[in-house]
Amino acid sequence: MLGDVTVLDTRALNRATLARQHLLERADLGVLDAVAHLGGLQAQEPQEPFVGLWSRLREADPATLDALLTARRVVRMHLMRRTVHLVTATDALAWRGRHQAMLTQRMLGVYRRELAEVDLGELADAVADLLADGEPRTAGEVGKALAERWPGPSPRTLGDAALTELPVVQVPPRGLWGRTGGALFTPLARWLGAEPHPPSGTGDLVRRYLAAHGPAATADIRAWSGLAGLPGEVDAVRDELVSFRDARGRELLDLPDAPRPDPDTPAPVRFLPAFDNAVLGYDDRSRIIDDAHRGLSVAGTRFVLLDGRVAATWTVADGVLSVIPLRRFTRADRTAVGEEARALAVFLTGGRGRVRVASSRT
Repeated sequence: MLGDVTVLDTRALNRATLARQHLLERADLGVLDAVAHLGGLQAQEPQEPFVGLWSRLREADPATLDALLTARRVVRMHLMRRTVHLVTATDALAWRGRHQAMLTQRMLGVYRRELAEVDLGELADAVADLLADGEPRTAGEVGKALAERWPGPSPRTLGDAALTELPVVQVPPRGLWGRTGGALFTPLARWLGAEPHPPSGTGDLVRRYLAAHGPAATADIRAWSGLAGLPGEVDAVRDELVSFRDARGRELLDLPDAPRPDPDTPAPVRFLPAFDNAVLGYDDRSRIIDDAHRGLSVAGTRFVLLDGRVAATWTVADGVLSVIPLRRFTRADRTAVGEEARALAVFLTGGRGRVRVASSRT
């Protein structure tokens, strides 16, 4: 206790995170409900969400997610942190307006000088007119078409900026199981048959984040969403929340009835895809990854959790799933990691893959 406030140590926060993320025990959830609960899946690499769901659900048939994408019940779009996320259609419409200012600012952080003479409102109108024929286009095609009107900036800059200012989605086959190909964009409103909602500060984003990531500080919510100005949203729901402290003395907020397991609860081996929000969704990531390895979390590295913490990385190449420890493995560690790796290899390759667990680092 710190005064009359309970202190949650790193292990307590770890177990809470694993429980919320369905990494402590695989859930009997449908894919759509899982995507909704998690507040979206990071999908910068198109095939990674399939691994994220496989590690979290008892049933994670890739065909189910494919069907949701083609039926437009789940969409791929730039959202949190201006990275590509897989979100439900409902969340896409509810959250896109809330993220617009952040998306614009992050885009201008890259292209501000090139776009100094470009009116972003006119740019959004122009790309809306371009895409009004219903034909999805690549960012390159959009940029080349707009360059006739704005010859100063590069087509790449114009394409990226225009597709930031107009709410758009990436359409299938991008993101389907085993499919490759560039991103094709179409307006969100056309794809879903409804306009995005106006920005809302009702606190729903805070509730949703805490359900999947809590207990957490407001800095953690900002790190996940990329949004500034969150105190208003926190204040809108503060009376509904409970408060803790972490070992650093930060205030942590949480939903009162959300799971906070005993810190000694056993945690199974889990394989995480690149950029998974179980790691990236926090400002303070020490609950799941050592500071010495934090840099790997933004490099597209895939992680292996052992006793709930990042303990190894993994790759797949030429039909071989390779595990590279980040610390010394005991014999029991190698056995447990190997078993989960073989199950994942079966999922990824239909049983044709092999597994290699490298020697432990000293």
